[in-house]
Amino acid sequence: MSIQIPDIPLHDGGRIPVVGTGTLFAKGNQLADRLAEAVRLGYRLLDSAAQYANEGSVGEAIRRSGVPREEIVLATKVAGMDQGRGHTRAGLVQSLRKLNTDYVDLLLIHWPNPSRGLAVETWMEMLALQAEGLVKHVGVSNFVQHQLEELHAASGVWPVVDQIQLSPALARTELRAYLAERGIVAQGWRPLGGAENPMGQIVTGKVARRHGVEVSQVVLRWAVQQCAVVIPSSGNPKRWRLNADLFGFELTDADMADLATLDLGEAAAWDSRLHEEW
Repeated sequence: MSIQIPDIPLHDGGRIPVVGTGTLFAKGNQLADRLAEAVRLGYRLLDSAAQYANEGSVGEAIRRSGVPREEIVLATKVAGMDQGRGHTRAGLVQSLRKLNTDYVDLLLIHWPNPSRGLAVETWMEMLALQAEGLVKHVGVSNFVQHQLEELHAASGVWPVVDQIQLSPALARTELRAYLAERGIVAQGWRPLGGAENPMGQIVTGKVARRHGVEVSQVVLRWAVQQCAVVIPSSGNPKRWRLNADLFGFELTDADMADLATLDLGEAAAWDSRLHEEW
């Protein structure tokens, strides 16, 4: 039985599935095989990045899946080394070659990397690539309020997506409110948590028992119930089904209040004013 995943609108007229899959769960031929299976099962949002060094396997997975390319929302990211005029275009051309496609559906700036001061220049080049049809939608990853405002001030265009650390333990409440006011979709990376471990907390177990679901489903439902997109990463078919099976129950106000007690605050998230990746 195939997985059915709803989608939500982007402010530029596009749409994006509310549950996708990350692609860091395997490498090489194993990733191509497992990801192709996930696509055949019903996943349509695939998250990759030049920095992950797996775009070739992702492109091969799409080919092996047999699912038409136009049915897939394929995302990749501009690596730090590819920021700046000319470099962004060259980086995308390489990504397209590895992904074996003529376009990507969603191109994100992976990190703002403020020490280089190239985010705005990169953004302007991405908009040009979008106008040429090489990119359908443009967004960012790990940007906070003032970094988003710099892009908008230069271009008059807000990103459609900001991919951020997001889980009940990293709720990013103020940032998500800012994004929502501007029509920017919050997309959670590592939505099941890392060191903050929302799945290992007594509260999430209690909420899961109330609804008769897995703890992971509670953590993901917390995000999608607030109109965020999630991209959990797994190579396990059972986990694919659980991660997408979020729409047969709804967290109550009491559940949400309980989960709010897990929030460690903005200071616990990686600080994109300081953390940079290449």
